[in-house]
Amino acid sequence: MTFSKKLKQNSYLWPMYVFIIDVIASVMASFGMFSVFNFLLPQPALGGNVITIWFCGSLAASVVSFVSFRLYRIIIRYSTLREIGRLFMAVTLKEMLLLLTLLVIPVDINIKRAYVMVLIDFLFSVFFLEIIRVVMVYVYDLMLKRMHNEKNIKRVLVYGISDKAVAASSRLHNSPNYHVAGFIAYDNGKSYSLVGKPVYSFVNAEDVKKLAEEVMLDGILYPYEADVRAEKNRLVDFCINANLKAFLAPDIDEITEGQSFSRSVRNIKIEDLLGRPEIEISMDEITANFKGKVVMVTGAAGSIGSQLCRQLIQLGVKKLILFDNAETPLHNLRLELEDQYSELDFVPVIGDVRSSNRLDFVFRKYHPQIVFHAAAYKHVPLMEENPCEAVRVNVQGSHLVANFCVKYNVEKMVMISTDKAVNPTNIMGCTKRLAEIYVQSLGLAIERGEVEGKTVFVTTRFGNVLGSNGSVIPRFREQIENGGPITVTHPDINRFFMTIPEACRLVMEAATFATGTRIFVFDMGEPVKIVTLAERMIELAGLQVNKDIKITFCGLRPGEKLYEEVLATKENTIPTPHKRIFVAKVREYDHTAIKPVVDELNALAEAVEIPGMVQLMKKTVPEFVSEHSEFERFDKQK
Repeated sequence: MTFSKKLKQNSYLWPMYVFIIDVIASVMASFGMFSVFNFLLPQPALGGNVITIWFCGSLAASVVSFVSFRLYRIIIRYSTLREIGRLFMAVTLKEMLLLLTLLVIPVDINIKRAYVMVLIDFLFSVFFLEIIRVVMVYVYDLMLKRMHNEKNIKRVLVYGISDKAVAASSRLHNSPNYHVAGFIAYDNGKSYSLVGKPVYSFVNAEDVKKLAEEVMLDGILYPYEADVRAEKNRLVDFCINANLKAFLAPDIDEITEGQSFSRSVRNIKIEDLLGRPEIEISMDEITANFKGKVVMVTGAAGSIGSQLCRQLIQLGVKKLILFDNAETPLHNLRLELEDQYSELDFVPVIGDVRSSNRLDFVFRKYHPQIVFHAAAYKHVPLMEENPCEAVRVNVQGSHLVANFCVKYNVEKMVMISTDKAVNPTNIMGCTKRLAEIYVQSLGLAIERGEVEGKTVFVTTRFGNVLGSNGSVIPRFREQIENGGPITVTHPDINRFFMTIPEACRLVMEAATFATGTRIFVFDMGEPVKIVTLAERMIELAGLQVNKDIKITFCGLRPGEKLYEEVLATKENTIPTPHKRIFVAKVREYDHTAIKPVVDELNALAEAVEIPGMVQLMKKTVPEFVSEHSEFERFDKQK
């Protein structure tokens, strides 16, 4: 077995090797003492019996003292002052035993000379042993660096000293991908070891840069997502400056069967930095609300729809109907569910929410009890260029789904809306507001007894979701991979972001405690400047802004706002039992008045009568004022 292979299996030299090397070094020190002693004090010469007893005594004393102080158990690479103190004590014991040997065994030597010999031997022994240790560390680092270069093993420090940090270190033991060189914590003020590995401290960027060079680091491994968010403006930035990667350890439930822990470690993504602490939800109530139910999700293959499906599965639904018109994404979702949830009863259905007959068939055959309506066209510039299709899908599609929910006695319909429906400046936002208006009016009409039915209609509004299909983050990531430039519409544009899982959790929580027709809005946190987002993504990729990847500004697109609306304020919302969920104060529409408007909009959309259709939209939603759009002319006429 080669040294590098042995090094790979065991990060430290075999203790017996250390013991033998230490004893040889100690005896060599005694030999060096004789050379110096005879040179300094050549007369009278030492007798042969003195030399024999001296060397035999040195050998025996070294063995006894090194075993007594267990020097061979010290991890030389991570020696601290405490371990160096043990070395001094061991050498002191050796010299005391040597002196005792010279005093007890009759030898032809002056007692003063014996003391001088022992003193010189002490100095030589300490010097030789320390030199040996320096050489060992140098050879170790040299071999480790060679192995690291050959095998592409990443050397990391684990962030923190928590139980999960220790667990992550243990799981990466003997990993073919990562070598844990120790732990790192902010200004812990102490120098100590944890499970045999050193704990390093840092205060500023220089500390991290120095550690990167001394320990030959490739990156920092974070055990928790919360750790990443806590350090996003400190250690993450320090690592970027030191050209270190940031890695995130997986949760145990993220590791699929047959997959190793080390292969589940991934690079930190921008989503990890923008995410917020995990949302507290009433899992018992949510589970009771969905368990054993037949649930249908429209737009099931989309970003929100597919995540809703994954979370609903965890709640023990009886049957899951996956409704979508995108063949390939729905096929991929089907394969995922078959692989990971083989016992799940689910039905993938290719269908379009614009098709009345197809919807009627699905509702009639499967009788869903709860419907999540996530199917929609969402891209603002594209819908500005194709307004008729936006109306047909977002307005007419929602109208049809809601009507069939009433017809087939669905218990609850949850519609996914958007912050762009608030004071809309584009076609997409207005179509989502019109869908809200129709669904809300229908629900209120049922509550008042004006329409026969039992369905409860719930609408949920939230902003941009991180990493959704076709959104800014995947686009930026693709541009970085292609070498840039990253295109941002405006230097000051900002957006509110929420992760897909937390958005879906809030949707299910709102659906659980909703007992009547409501439009719920979510606390989206603080807005993020898009240019800042682009800069962070470039830095996380290990590149330099405007050097490796340039950022260019292309101007606001049709219908695009510079600043998004704040969804939850005291003036426009009512609090709920959940601190992140609010009920929106919105104008209520009469169902008998809005129904013919929706029918007329759909007729105009099918006939591609764009001017008349847009004018009717602006009349029905007076707050719809176009920006950077050809439809601004209708606002001037109005």
